[in-house]
Amino acid sequence: MQLQKPVLIQDQRFKLSPQMFQSLKLMSLPLQDLKMSIQEELERNPALEMLEDRSAVSLEAAEKPPKEYDAFENSSDPGYLGRLTSGPVDEEGSDAKQKFIEALSRRESLQDHLLWQLGLQPLEEDERALGTLLIQNLDKNGFFFEAPESFIPPRLQPLAPKITALIQGFDPTGCCAADYGESLLVQCRLDPLAPPEAEALIRDHLKMVDQGRVKEAAKSLGVSADRMDLLLDYLRTLNPTPGAAYSTGEVSYVTPDLMIYARGGDFVISINDEEIPVLGINPYFEKLMETRKGKKAQEAGQDARQFAAEQVRDAQAFLQGLQYRNQTLLRVAQVILEFQRDFFIRGPKYLAPMTLKEAAEAISVHESTVSRLANAKHIQTEWGIFPLRYFFSNSVPGSENAGPRISREGVKERIREIIAAEKGKKLPDQRIAEILTGQGIKVARRTVAKYRSELEK
Repeated sequence: MQLQKPVLIQDQRFKLSPQMFQSLKLMSLPLQDLKMSIQEELERNPALEMLEDRSAVSLEAAEKPPKEYDAFENSSDPGYLGRLTSGPVDEEGSDAKQKFIEALSRRESLQDHLLWQLGLQPLEEDERALGTLLIQNLDKNGFFFEAPESFIPPRLQPLAPKITALIQGFDPTGCCAADYGESLLVQCRLDPLAPPEAEALIRDHLKMVDQGRVKEAAKSLGVSADRMDLLLDYLRTLNPTPGAAYSTGEVSYVTPDLMIYARGGDFVISINDEEIPVLGINPYFEKLMETRKGKKAQEAGQDARQFAAEQVRDAQAFLQGLQYRNQTLLRVAQVILEFQRDFFIRGPKYLAPMTLKEAAEAISVHESTVSRLANAKHIQTEWGIFPLRYFFSNSVPGSENAGPRISREGVKERIREIIAAEKGKKLPDQRIAEILTGQGIKVARRTVAKYRSELEK
């Protein structure tokens, strides 16, 4: 007869606290989503109050007639090149540049978002080519139009599992899958906080859940009804269509989160806090907490004091999360300015190579923190409004060993200038490659063709 006895097992697990989870969520939000999150928190937590709404426009300001302006000033088009003044700073013009504008832009597609992340990976040429093929075969939900076996060349098929798994881990997690079931399974496997039974539930019993046969699924899985409810709650946190958020069916407005502008011979970094209300703790709740030490302790119920303490603690955690988001965003902007000073002085053609890892090491945070910050955020510069991740780009090797490193985006701008200089003439890709070689940038003809195609989109 087999005996059973209790055994002590030491196990290390990493678990995010609610405060840490909220801080990470706030860090990934662009400005418009952050405003919505603040409004939701104000409605949820009575201990949090709005001290000042700085986004409100006064009646006096609204009645002022608009000034004349250049339609291309502060353009959201990265191809528009403004100019930096070499003389004294025009205070009126400089003040106008400090105001953050909403720029009309084309919504980024899912393929754009995934290809950008693919471009930051240290891959071999065949691996990168396969990754591009896989991404271009995805529909709006992030699923395959056709089975990968039908379009992957035989010589690249051994690489398919590795590159597919790599893309599945990109943001949004779960793309590059056959259907929503496989996508949910991928998201579960990549989540360190997933319940132990969640993977088996998705893999073997998802159809039962879809059909409403929850009790049957719980019995087959061997879990209690309460445990099944927890598993279903977790399942609802996953996204069955991860790519749908990048649908290009509508026009969106971009509000810059940061501004970097020239003033007095140097650059100034400013965060767009005009769009964010000033928040604080409701004094009534702070006073209610203090009654536990005062003479009024008998008058105020214990439940009321406990409720006030919980709400104040949540409000303080939310305010700390906002502060950490803004401080880290400014630190990343400072690193970008240091790495990309030539860009801010001379324009997009001089964008230098820069990786997420380099930025993370410069401010002593994890690479994933910088990746979250770079998501869907924008910087307004003298040269236009750019996505934050535009400044993270791999290098293209120059033909001279001692020559400067040049980013992919910088090479694209040079190709754009070469094509524009021909004034409508059709210039062969090989000729453009030769011109770039003469400038100290050695790239293959097919690379020129690829960059040229991306510029024409």
